[in-house]
Amino acid sequence: MLNSVNITKDVHYIGVNNRTLELFENLWPLPHGVAYNSYLINDEKVALIDTVQGDYFYEYIDKIQSIIGKDKKIDYLIVNHMEPDHSGLLRAITKLYPEIKIVGNKKTIGMIDDFYRINENVETIDEGDVLDLGNHKLKFYMTPMVHWPETMMTYEENNNILFSGDAFGSFGTLDGGIFDDQVDLHLFEDEMRRYYSNIVGKYGPMVQKAIKKLSDVDIKYICSTHGPIWRNDLDLVISLYDKWSKYEGEEGVVIVYGTMYGNTGQMADTIARSLAQEGIKNIKVYDASKTHPSYLLSDIWKYKGLILGSCAYNASLFPPIRELVHKLKNRNLKNRYLAIFGSYSWSGGGVNNLEKFAAESKFELITDSVEAKSSATEEDIKGCIKIGQVMAKKLKEDKN
Repeated sequence: MLNSVNITKDVHYIGVNNRTLELFENLWPLPHGVAYNSYLINDEKVALIDTVQGDYFYEYIDKIQSIIGKDKKIDYLIVNHMEPDHSGLLRAITKLYPEIKIVGNKKTIGMIDDFYRINENVETIDEGDVLDLGNHKLKFYMTPMVHWPETMMTYEENNNILFSGDAFGSFGTLDGGIFDDQVDLHLFEDEMRRYYSNIVGKYGPMVQKAIKKLSDVDIKYICSTHGPIWRNDLDLVISLYDKWSKYEGEEGVVIVYGTMYGNTGQMADTIARSLAQEGIKNIKVYDASKTHPSYLLSDIWKYKGLILGSCAYNASLFPPIRELVHKLKNRNLKNRYLAIFGSYSWSGGGVNNLEKFAAESKFELITDSVEAKSSATEEDIKGCIKIGQVMAKKLKEDKN
């Protein structure tokens, strides 16, 4: 069984699962693996929509040939996104099907030459162009910087299928279920948010432009290059992308701290208890040395409140907190309430560098920072309690 799946009569899912890769982009953990999705339209003319990572050549070709046979040619390869996990078999496909025409926009065609030194049998398309396959017509929408400059989406007009590239994608393999109504959406919502915050999050304004551009398009299926195919809960997945790209946060608080000997961690626990006493239930407390930034970013994207703590380390931030702060600045996240705490022994560097981050960020610093010398005094504990109280009040005011 080759596990190609009919989306409609002539449109097929021919993706593969990677359960062995440790890090996506050599950065982001994959405890649930990742799916590389590709699609085939078997019409008078045959079209592939993207390929998969290069390690899966034989499995991928077997799936194609189980549908069209070994003698039928492929007429077009549509390249929605050039990242190598989707274009990785482009050169192999052109050798196996030498008459195939590669279809992409102007930036795509340039990248194909840059990555693979292929510049023949290419067709450059633009916004709104239509490619006729016979019974199926493909219309192209340019969605630059979602999340590379060449990204675009392909819309199949007969069956109202949007091939969306990385947009609406998710970490996680497709373990039997291919469609959204066949999988655990709680897992995929978390993994989709982690994917969005880690990979796409910097480009929220461009995601908003793409959503607006597609708002009048009748979509019955969303076929991303990662994660499940959406056919049942389309409103859900679009609303999530809309919310995340507007930087909207839910009621809740993420506390992330860096500590060497536990004193800053004790302050974090005091703040968390204060939040709970004020009625906040969604409280996530993380030691930055233990939890990968991938998960921290995901929860920070989810919740409105953020409280950062750091001990001083070589007159600067504790390194895991420094890394998180760098990633937050890089992603241009905004619309968050922020509070700061930390500790030092002989020279500072933790709290004052977090305050510099606050001044440079688009977060609202809601109260005075608390900085303990070596370990928290009664006065410091009162300050930590106040941080929880002020944060809870802010979140409740938003709710009302």
